[in-house]
Amino acid sequence: MDAIDIKLLGLLQRNAELTIQELSKEVHLSTTPCWKRINQLKNNGYINKTVSLVDRKRVGANVTAMVFVTVNTHDQQKINIFAETILNIPEVIECYRMSGEIDYLLKVVVSDIESYDTFYKNLIEKVQFLKVTSNFAIEEIKSTTEIPLTKLEQLSKK
Repeated sequence: MDAIDIKLLGLLQRNAELTIQELSKEVHLSTTPCWKRINQLKNNGYINKTVSLVDRKRVGANVTAMVFVTVNTHDQQKINIFAETILNIPEVIECYRMSGEIDYLLKVVVSDIESYDTFYKNLIEKVQFLKVTSNFAIEEIKSTTEIPLTKLEQLSKK
């Protein structure tokens, strides 16, 4: 991993539709070595997949909720049931198992409050909880999929 690879990762995170020619120009390489580096980044697991980001409001996903879940038991079977349930609910776009007082943090997108209520009822029907708390986003200040590459940049300078 060198400065060119890091720059390629940054460029691709911002716009994966850049052509090999455009990327090559930005990193000062010819197209074939640039293409090989990108493939190597994929093969080495630095790039998991290439996707298109959909504007959630254009598709009617107008409400974002942060849902905090505390479960009443922490055995492996219950953890697995919860994970399987969440994986099959498309409205949950992110899910994290947390340390501290909250066991899970879910990011949920739905079209409206009625849709959230349907999501909520579906969730509590499938998994028993001790507590579920929902907070609704009023304004989106920042939303990005770009991962900071600061650590890689620091390591490449050594």
